[in-house]
Amino acid sequence: MASTIHCDIVSAEAEIFSGEAAMVVVTGEEGELGIAPRHAPLLTRLKPGQVRVMLPEGGEEFYYISGGLLEVQPHVVTVLSDTAARASDLDEAAAVKAKEEAERALADRSADMEVAQAQAQLAEAMAQLAALERLRKSLKR
Repeated sequence: MASTIHCDIVSAEAEIFSGEAAMVVVTGEEGELGIAPRHAPLLTRLKPGQVRVMLPEGGEEFYYISGGLLEVQPHVVTVLSDTAARASDLDEAAAVKAKEEAERALADRSADMEVAQAQAQLAEAMAQLAALERLRKSLKR
């Protein structure tokens, strides 16, 4: 049997995923991290983006997180996020609309939305769209 690591992806509302994984890939503040079984303990912040869970039997599952924390123990990896969703549950039209609104707010500095808020909204929308795109590519295989 292949070596696995237990993975939990948890949002403020619910547990999104709990199961065995061959590898988990997340976007940390310093870049992309690949967590394999028996990885060294680690605690780091995560940027809005996708979480890729590579399943032991092959295949991948994709999730979107709005940022959060990653805790790695030798046999368990935990992703904690305020918002998490399966990539297949994301609303592409809403993500595109949010991206366009954030881009408009950044271009129009006199808008009601603050620059930091617009940048955060843009980052989340881009992360959702990236997760959807990755899901589409995996389904074409």
